[in-house]
Amino acid sequence: MTRIYLIRHAEAEGNLYRRCQGHFDGRITPRGRRQIDALAERFRDQPIDAVYASDLTRTQVTAQAILRTHPGLTLHIDPRLKEIGMGAWENQPWGNMERDTPEMVEYFSTDPERWHVPGGESFQHLGDRMLACVTELARRHEGQTIALVSHGMAIRTLLCRLKGLKSREVSQIPHGDNTAVHTLSWDGEKLAVLAFNDNSHLPPELSPFSKQNWWKDNKGSDRHNLSFRPLDPARDKERYLTSYADCWRCAHRDTAGFVPSPYWTTALSRAAACPDAVAVVEMAGDFAGVMELDTARGAETGLGWISLFYLTPECRGHGLGVQLLGQSVAVYRNLGRSRLCLHVAPDNAPARRFYRHYGFGQTGEDPGATGPLLRLERELELP
Repeated sequence: MTRIYLIRHAEAEGNLYRRCQGHFDGRITPRGRRQIDALAERFRDQPIDAVYASDLTRTQVTAQAILRTHPGLTLHIDPRLKEIGMGAWENQPWGNMERDTPEMVEYFSTDPERWHVPGGESFQHLGDRMLACVTELARRHEGQTIALVSHGMAIRTLLCRLKGLKSREVSQIPHGDNTAVHTLSWDGEKLAVLAFNDNSHLPPELSPFSKQNWWKDNKGSDRHNLSFRPLDPARDKERYLTSYADCWRCAHRDTAGFVPSPYWTTALSRAAACPDAVAVVEMAGDFAGVMELDTARGAETGLGWISLFYLTPECRGHGLGVQLLGQSVAVYRNLGRSRLCLHVAPDNAPARRFYRHYGFGQTGEDPGATGPLLRLERELELP
């Protein structure tokens, strides 16, 4: 009998930032690298004869967990193991997709054969290529044990095929955690599922699913996905200025020194130069905050300046701020920048903790309107 370990990749940018990542080649996050360490320990004493991964970075990096403890093996790349191609959805915030095409988002998790977006791959094609790939590799390694590193929806679709489930029955196959292990067997004629969604190697602090509930919903929807839309000068002025004043108050303890007019004029200028630079943030259609980028500043040195990350009080403390960071990463990566940069008030402890957690370090100190500001920077690419 051939044994097949089918492994989902470690946490990548799309998982962290809540963005559609399909064929988008997102990087593994720092937590994802710790997940890979845990996966390596899980397989340290397991006999493995061959390792395969898709042609995307996040699976190839995850596969190093096996190679690290099995130094005699080399990694084989098979593009058929890659995630479903998401077409127009690639690298878009899930919140935007829920706002713009809610029916398709529901189909994606509940009846994927009905999911169709411009340029997207069909689930029929995804299932065909995954089944053909795994069957071929099982035959090639008859009687051996192999590890295949793939992607969440690709694995879920294959499991549906193997269990004979219809598209509308996909909810019977739960979403798998990052680095979850699924065990299959091949008897020379057919594949069978022995176990799935085993994340027992992950302690709670390394399991995204231990802190999320969306995967428990049959509709697969996350009520905490944020959406972003360009600033509308005709209807967003008051909200923008109120948000900026509150942000100023959080940073400086009061609004002394805050003069609204120049900030509004600057916001309009930045939005005119780059529509994605100033965005209104919403959650389930309700106002949730404002994000502002200064795309002109530092362009000649590869810097991407963040001018404002603001969430309303009721949206704070729920882990939502990272989605604003993800949106800024997407904008500045498209502009070819190499580093993110921002200012924070020295006594704004919550902001300093947030940015430090996501890889920002202090690189200097600059004068501000009411006193010195700390300059924080982070490489755009995750380490």
